[in-house]
Formats: sequence, structure tokens, C-alpha cells
Amino acid sequence: MKTLLLIAHGSRRAASNDEVRQLTQRLNVINPLGFSGVETAFLELAQPSIPEGLAACVAKGASEIVVFPYFLAAGTHVVNDIPEAIQAFQATHPQIKVSLTPHLGDSDLLPQAILQVASAA
Repeated sequence: MKTLLLIAHGSRRAASNDEVRQLTQRLNVINPLGFSGVETAFLELAQPSIPEGLAACVAKGASEIVVFPYFLAAGTHVVNDIPEAIQAFQATHPQIKVSLTPHLGDSDLLPQAILQVASAA
């Protein structure tokens, strides 16, 4: 089974973290790509942590995890912290395939999405 893990930064503001969790719920409903499920994890300031999110995927039967960094820019968290967390997980779970997508800000689809949102205003 292939699971999508959406990783966000995390915030001291609970409503911001809830917004990411709600996005995950929406992704689980529309899921046209055949993931067995979508989970959420946070880099810091919120739960579940990245290790907890990866473990939750495995607990739900994932044999493959696609990690999506929900970040707009390739800062230290995207370039170093998330890959390091994945490496640590892989060291103890070599049987689980983990792939890391480009971060949200790197998507060719993002400019069009921004224009669509802006034009609706």
C-alpha cells in the first residue's frame, strides 16, 4: 500500500495546524491517485512529528510512503531537515520504500493555482 505523508512546518497557532489537518482530510476524500491514505506530520511546534507520521503510515499498512513537503521555499527544513528525518526512518525501516517529492513551491502547477485564487477574489 502506498501512503502520502504531507509534512508542514507546524505553528504555535493551533488553528494553523488544524488547517493543515483539514487539508489532509480533504485530500483523503478526493484522493484520485490511489493512495491508500493521506497522513499529516509537522517538522516542529505541532504533533504528530515526522517520525510519528512515518510510523503512523507503517501502522496503517504502508509499504511505500510518498513524502510531500508542504513548504513554499527550499530552505533548511526542505533541503536538510526533512531528508535527514527520512534517512533516520529508513535506517530502522529498510523494508519501507520512502520517496520525497519536490516541495510545493517548486511545482509547475503553483503559478496557475495562484492566478486562479487571485482571479476569484
